[in-house]
Amino acid sequence: MKIQDHTYKVKGLGYTVRSAVEKDAYALSELRLQIDGETENLDREKGEGFIDASGFETIINADSNHPRNLFLVAEVNGRLVGFSRCEGTDLKRFSHKVAFGIGILKEFWGYGIGKHLMRECISWADANGIKKIALEVTETNDNAIKLYEKLGFEVEGELKNDKLLSDGKYYNTIVMGRFND
Repeated sequence: MKIQDHTYKVKGLGYTVRSAVEKDAYALSELRLQIDGETENLDREKGEGFIDASGFETIINADSNHPRNLFLVAEVNGRLVGFSRCEGTDLKRFSHKVAFGIGILKEFWGYGIGKHLMRECISWADANGIKKIALEVTETNDNAIKLYEKLGFEVEGELKNDKLLSDGKYYNTIVMGRFND
């Protein structure tokens, strides 16, 4: 599905949160690759699970037409700096929920981009009868966990020793969800 564009200004930085469009495909491919290399908060190392522009075009087109999918981007002066995606399923037993993922360039952390992407996803979900948004977050990502909790997400469980990071240690993954009655 698609949403209306929304513009924000935080700490002097202006940006727009909008639905991804086909012309974003190449920039999204590059953006995801860069974000994966900047943080261990995500599941992939740089270059793993690479999606090229053609792959993103396919995802964007599918998400734009699927009632339980939403693909958003954050744009600063014509440059994509972040994205979020909600993905649902056609299985009836799980049709009430979507899985959520997000990525923001490190240089743009602290400007509320993640919060605004999340709020747009929550508003979209609530307006479209989606009862649950589910996500997973590494236990060390305190800022994200605090944001998710502030936006109504609750810890539902913990996957023990789930992720091996570059320090050679295993870390837990926190499973969180937000349910809208």
